[in-house]
Amino acid sequence: MATRNTTLPKEVKQTLSIIPELSGSYQYFDKDGEIIYVGKAKNLKKRVYSYFNKNHDSPKLKFMVPQIAKIQFIVTDNEVEALILESHLIKKHKPKYNVLLKDDKKFPYFVITDEEYPRIIVARKSNKNKIKGKYFGPYTDSRAMYSTLDLIKKLFPLKQCKTPKFKDRPCLYYHIGRCMAPCQRLITPDEYKKILDNVELFLTGKQKELVEALKKEMEKYAAKEDFEKAARYRDSWMDVQKTMEHQKVVFENTSINQDIISVYNESNLFVVSLLQIRQGRLTDKKDFQFSNLNLSSENEVLTTFIKEYYSIASEFDIPNTLVIPKILDKEDIDLYNKWLCAITNKKIKITDSPTKRNIELLNLAQKNAKFYFEKVKLEKLTEIQRDYNEVGSYIQEKLNLTKFPYIVECFDISHIQGTNTVASMVTFENGLPKKSAYRRFKVRSTESKPDDFKSMQEVVERRYFGKLSESLPLPDLIIIDGGKGQLSSVMEIFESNNFHPNVVSLAKRLEEVFKPNQSKPVIFPINSPALYFFQRIRDEAHRFAITYHRQLRGKKATESILDEIKGLSKENKEKLIQKFKDISKISKADYDDLSQVIHKRAAKAVYNFFNSNINID
Repeated sequence: MATRNTTLPKEVKQTLSIIPELSGSYQYFDKDGEIIYVGKAKNLKKRVYSYFNKNHDSPKLKFMVPQIAKIQFIVTDNEVEALILESHLIKKHKPKYNVLLKDDKKFPYFVITDEEYPRIIVARKSNKNKIKGKYFGPYTDSRAMYSTLDLIKKLFPLKQCKTPKFKDRPCLYYHIGRCMAPCQRLITPDEYKKILDNVELFLTGKQKELVEALKKEMEKYAAKEDFEKAARYRDSWMDVQKTMEHQKVVFENTSINQDIISVYNESNLFVVSLLQIRQGRLTDKKDFQFSNLNLSSENEVLTTFIKEYYSIASEFDIPNTLVIPKILDKEDIDLYNKWLCAITNKKIKITDSPTKRNIELLNLAQKNAKFYFEKVKLEKLTEIQRDYNEVGSYIQEKLNLTKFPYIVECFDISHIQGTNTVASMVTFENGLPKKSAYRRFKVRSTESKPDDFKSMQEVVERRYFGKLSESLPLPDLIIIDGGKGQLSSVMEIFESNNFHPNVVSLAKRLEEVFKPNQSKPVIFPINSPALYFFQRIRDEAHRFAITYHRQLRGKKATESILDEIKGLSKENKEKLIQKFKDISKISKADYDDLSQVIHKRAAKAVYNFFNSNINID
């Protein structure tokens, strides 16, 4: 198996010559000896060779592969063990080219401390060596987490202070019923443990067991005529029931525990929403984005999320069933199923079965993911708005522009089946949309199939060399939606008119920015505000074009480019559509064919409209 790259470092070539066709984990090192990527494979030789024996479209691989100075690998007995090892090495080394959730050290956890009389506190996983105890989490919404902590402290009178405030008397927390003063030995270790057990039931979503336990304690103390303690358990019992009433009942079967996972992607920005169902109730929602996005598909996002999230989640937060969208093949589902069972030591099922209930829950998760995406998008937009000087300066330097991109115009083409081809032009000024400068165009096409290149040429010619050039200022940067072909076609128009603006094109598949007369694209960092600005203006141009296109499609078939032909009646338009079926065939028809359908004057007008270089008198 030969590699295409003959300039590989000697050490890499040596490793490639001995790497086996077995399962295991592989690690790539740069020239400084840093691990830059960790992977796993069912067949190490096949997987590792694939990085060097073919050309890659992925921007990540284009940057990463040339940096590989050394390869190491560890053979395992099977692919599940390779996945476990890969997960461990990624957490340990945090390689820059591995896709990671936001650093799990940032996620807060509840911790029941390892003390004689444990407390419940909030901590980060990075403090695990300093703070001993049981960890519950992670939690992605810290505000909601602290609200939950307040509720727990209200429901369960646990120890509040790390050290006693007074030597010989309880503090204020005892007098307001928020603590049982274990520091003064006013509660026995057995009684305190029961309270602690109830906290664990609450944190793991086992409200049914919690209600039963609280009721049992309430009745026990009432029977002993210890009405003060009975009243305290009664209040907790009632508060937990109120909390349960606010949780949506998903299943009548209260033994069902599931995580529902949905992936949402727009402009190559991926987010994941996870709905937690515990004892048949929807108890929590968690949202995630990725801090190092080198992804190309929802399949990659989903497998990465499962691996990253469940490797850092506490055992109490991993349910028996994971419901996922139907985007993984059976082999992947089986692999991650076995991996989860191995790391949790319990039976777990991953399912993409399209049952009615699963579809409903996945739709709900998808809706939440979309809302979270809007929040992330707003944060990125705010970042651009806050300091466009910095973003614009970066774009100018990266693209070597002759001007600061204060005014930016972007063009997009939209069509369906050759009819109603339209184009849009949107304008951003100082990083913000300037809707008064938006323009939309009907595009004339004489081809049987739509031609995006000719359409784009027509539109830029009308914008920069027609009437619009007099009413709108020239932009500092022009963005064409498309690849090198669209850019080349536009440059033909500009060069023929001796016009030399800053112009680039944005190819959507890999978000590559192309410059005129340069074969290699400019790659912006995947999470940079500059790339998001390009995506934002491109998506806005696409939205504006689609909106206009839908308006045209929403009208009757006769309301088309034929409307632009002066003197053509509605009746004649209907006759033409009925006879020729679509615009392209009408545009190709000769005068005799047209005059057999409509009267000669109207036929002459139609023929002349589509054949402006050959007019019939």
